[in-house]
Amino acid sequence: MDEFKKVMFEAAEEAAKIHMQYYGKEFEIGRKQEYSDLVTEVDKLSEKKIIEVIHKTFPEHNVLGEEGGNQNKTSDYVWIVDPIDGTVNFAHSVPLFCVSIALEVKGEIMLGIVYSATTGEKYFAEKGKGAFLNGKKISVSKTERLKDSLLVTGFPYDAMNNSDHCIDHFVNFIKMGLPIRRLGSAALDICYLACGRFEAFWEVSLHAWDVAASYLILLEAGGKITDFKGGKYSIYDKQVLATNGKKVHEEMIEVLMKPY
Repeated sequence: MDEFKKVMFEAAEEAAKIHMQYYGKEFEIGRKQEYSDLVTEVDKLSEKKIIEVIHKTFPEHNVLGEEGGNQNKTSDYVWIVDPIDGTVNFAHSVPLFCVSIALEVKGEIMLGIVYSATTGEKYFAEKGKGAFLNGKKISVSKTERLKDSLLVTGFPYDAMNNSDHCIDHFVNFIKMGLPIRRLGSAALDICYLACGRFEAFWEVSLHAWDVAASYLILLEAGGKITDFKGGKYSIYDKQVLATNGKKVHEEMIEVLMKPY
């Protein structure tokens, strides 16, 4: 995996350079289907550079990117790329965004990196070899119960329609008096969970590029990921419940399964 890791780190670092080159400055901003779902020229430049770095060494590999970078190659290797996770934050000069890159081999995530250029935090995991933050091994918190937990979540861009009961879930947790944060980057949310800053994360309507890298990082840090019912999770699913794997997980499911 060494050559794959080298390319992954290079791609992430090149994207991060582009982030900081434009951060806090003026750049072109567009909108997707939902008005609040932004895309910037920096997203596109970053994805283009990431694909360029990958294909320089692995021209036959497929790339699945948020900004249309699906190369549709017939390869067992798929690089899953979010050039800027937290684009709205980036566009407003809020320093909570990152580049996220994962390598999927025959349907299994083998490598993942999440790099936040503003904080200098680089999260990385290789399947079966642990999770790391700037080279130091990390693990989830030891907090056992939901009542002692700090939660983090996000909302889909169509939250006004209460898709998948996203507002109802949030209200149910709020009514329990639990502290909840909303940072604007699912990749960072899950990485912060992986290093023990949070105990649980839930969200709906995410895409593979939002979670592929952090998914592996969390699992390698000892965390747990399922759907809202506790069933098997895939990065291509639309529901994600991620926790430190303690009793917290079952208690989160109980709340997520409450009637509306």
